[in-house]
Amino acid sequence: MNVQSYFSKNIIDALKNNPPGEWMTDIPNGCIRLNSGYPAPELIPVHQFKESVVRLLEKEQDLPFHYLGSPGMENLKQSIQKRLSERGITVLEEELLITSGACQAIDLIARILVDDETVIAIEAPTYMEALEVFQNYTKRFISIPVDEQGMQTHVLEEVLAERESRGKPLPCLLYTIPTFQNPTGTTMKEDRRQHLLDLAEKYNFLILEDDAYGELNFRKCPPPLKAMDREGRVLYVGSLSKVVAPGLRIGWIAGLPDFITALAWFKKDLDHPFAQASMATFLESIDFEKWLNYIRSTYQLKSSILISAMKQHLPKSVTWYEPEGGYFVWVKITGINTSELLIHALSEGVSFVPGKYFFLDHNNGTAFLRLSFSYANKNEIVEGIQKLGKAVKLVLNNS
Repeated sequence: MNVQSYFSKNIIDALKNNPPGEWMTDIPNGCIRLNSGYPAPELIPVHQFKESVVRLLEKEQDLPFHYLGSPGMENLKQSIQKRLSERGITVLEEELLITSGACQAIDLIARILVDDETVIAIEAPTYMEALEVFQNYTKRFISIPVDEQGMQTHVLEEVLAERESRGKPLPCLLYTIPTFQNPTGTTMKEDRRQHLLDLAEKYNFLILEDDAYGELNFRKCPPPLKAMDREGRVLYVGSLSKVVAPGLRIGWIAGLPDFITALAWFKKDLDHPFAQASMATFLESIDFEKWLNYIRSTYQLKSSILISAMKQHLPKSVTWYEPEGGYFVWVKITGINTSELLIHALSEGVSFVPGKYFFLDHNNGTAFLRLSFSYANKNEIVEGIQKLGKAVKLVLNNS
């Protein structure tokens, strides 16, 4: 039986893309994981969360296990509204939708806004799982380069003006990670943020702001785009995966009520009552700002250890952006294909993600790689960079 003959046309087209997660390398046992964009194991609040779950079940008994869920679920929205207000984002209850992590939020937004005629503007490089989502809906993209100050909005303006003058379709949606971008770790400066909002008004497109790392700042950073948005053009996606625990799958979308209504229509009742009620109880029980300061200081120290080790153990020709927050460092090694380098690095006992996976055109990323300082411990970071330096020197000497 030809199973694909039963699929809709858009699904058949989507299945022609590379499989999701192709970028995930098989990591040998004992390999130092500088590829993993995961929270540090010691920063998952296991004991505090266990206490929250016990309190929830003692109070509500079976309710969190039912379809209709727990009365405490609504408290999660209030906690998120409070977090957002402290970053300059004021949203009403009807302007907020809880999702199963940021990826479901991105997929829902694509589902209501994107079809095969839609043009999407993206950063280059950008988050590979967002690329996977968008390519399920359209093949029409505009790539805008990123430098040490984030998206180059002057390039975006030139591209938009040129397309308009030639009668080519303009983007309906622009996807950006303006704060501690994945993979580059860069942060869009405030003047560029305002420029981007001005361009959205002038050329009439929406902005999907992915702010998964936005609270992991090492120093003061610009306000979110959503806090600067006066027209409701920004659909803001946030997550607790990077600051509490990714396995709980708690994310959200903030936007105008009509957007939220449409998004909820397709999300239906696919909530996770137990996870949401447990998270709400946890957030009520801790000093979240104190918790954030603790994890910020931990990641800042890990970042500085990684940068120091790179300066010591990598060739002088290797360059990178120094992050102001988040999880990642973006590295350029001229003269090396980092996919080939990965083979040598794994044999040495260290992993990373080759840069090609963060570009629509993989050829644009062959000289880059992404390192993560979040998951490995401090000693592993130093040892991992020593191993990476050995692999780089070996490949350069043989080229």
